[in-house]
Amino acid sequence: MNAPTALSHLVPEINQREVAPALIDALKARFGANCSTALVVREQHGRDESSFEVPPPAAVVFAESTQDVADAVRLASEHSVPVIPFGVGSSLEGHLLAVQGGISIDVSRMNKVLSINAEDLTVTVQPGVTRKQLNEAVKSTGLFFPIDPGADASIGGMSATRASGTNAVRYGTMRENVLGLEVVTASGEIIRTGTRAKKSSAGYDLTRLMVGSEGTLGVITEVTVRLYPLPEAISAAICSFPSIEAAVRTTIQVIQLGVPIARVELIDHNSVRMVNAHSKLGLREEPMLLMEFHGSPTGVKEQAELVQEIASEHGGNAFEWASTPEERTRLWTARHNAYFAAVQSKPGCKVISTDTCVPISRLADCLLDSVKEADESGIPYFLVGHVGDGNFHFGYLLDPNKPEERVVAEKLNHDLVSRALRLEGTCTGEHGVGLHKMDFLVTEAGAGAVEMMRTIKRALDPKNIMNPGKIFSI
Repeated sequence: MNAPTALSHLVPEINQREVAPALIDALKARFGANCSTALVVREQHGRDESSFEVPPPAAVVFAESTQDVADAVRLASEHSVPVIPFGVGSSLEGHLLAVQGGISIDVSRMNKVLSINAEDLTVTVQPGVTRKQLNEAVKSTGLFFPIDPGADASIGGMSATRASGTNAVRYGTMRENVLGLEVVTASGEIIRTGTRAKKSSAGYDLTRLMVGSEGTLGVITEVTVRLYPLPEAISAAICSFPSIEAAVRTTIQVIQLGVPIARVELIDHNSVRMVNAHSKLGLREEPMLLMEFHGSPTGVKEQAELVQEIASEHGGNAFEWASTPEERTRLWTARHNAYFAAVQSKPGCKVISTDTCVPISRLADCLLDSVKEADESGIPYFLVGHVGDGNFHFGYLLDPNKPEERVVAEKLNHDLVSRALRLEGTCTGEHGVGLHKMDFLVTEAGAGAVEMMRTIKRALDPKNIMNPGKIFSI
């Protein structure tokens, strides 16, 4: 395939602002040992799971309370210095990189579950609580939090990027499941958005504005989310297929028939091979659907039998069940480890990850053409997808010493996104825009819509200090 010699989003625009020694002195006076300028700490907070290389922030503040965050932001505002929120560092699109310099505010120590309201199916947590910690805290109530992006991400980070994951086909994304927030604004003011009520018509929906804003409008310091009753019965199944097309056609039919499946994940033969090697499994190295059914024992049985029948019509075979928690955990751990299995398959590689999402009726059109292009490129790759809601991810495995591979992979990504947009889809289903998809956002939303976003940003952050250089340029 013919790849362009340059693409505008290969290298982020780095325009670091000067951080005055007076700000560092003020931060150290306020936070003491909780403010670090050690290079190893700054480098840890200056990288995520993306492939971008950017200089680290000038300092890291370890916040332990909302007031800590407010004071750090206020000091940064006084010096017009950028502020970048940091959770666990699992983002994929360069969200936490200090492209304009500044300070990183690490909220991982803000990890308390503040209140569990089981009767109302809600819980309020600090932003550093991770999804696994949250589910451990609420399991005795018979409830659970279903949003599962794979990584053990923080609830604050998941809110900021509008994350979703394997359960989204049934339970939705963070957009549907965040009820209220506490946010520190660009001036250091503490505000609250939303309530624990299920609905509200009171004024602008500031909660939805902040969810998905990627730290560019404020720092999230508290989150109230929905919980759900643990299903009476849960059963998982895997099914191998002769081709990716057969697996995708099965998924489309399952969704269009209204089967209330909880999870349906596509794993291509490359991913199965990598997962087998990484997790010491013996899965058939063919395209596979990994599914999960929630409900009553009778309902789960009916759902599973119907899906098995649909799969067999498309050549699905080796339908295997996993009904015990241990069996299900084994399968889903393998799926969640697909990224790390792929990285391990090519030591020293960098990964370019895609994140398109299309209407379910256009899934086959988008996915199959993209697989053909990836196969022809010669670039090693893996493919996984939350195909029940039309979302899928290619991971292109690159040798960092061969920049020409990066150009080819970015061309593949560009063509994939262009195809998804033609099919009325989106450039990012769950990872967010960050640095990598800024050009694509303009194509998807249009210049007018992006300018409206800029207008909101300028109004709420006139000094442009809240995670600048992400989503769009100012």
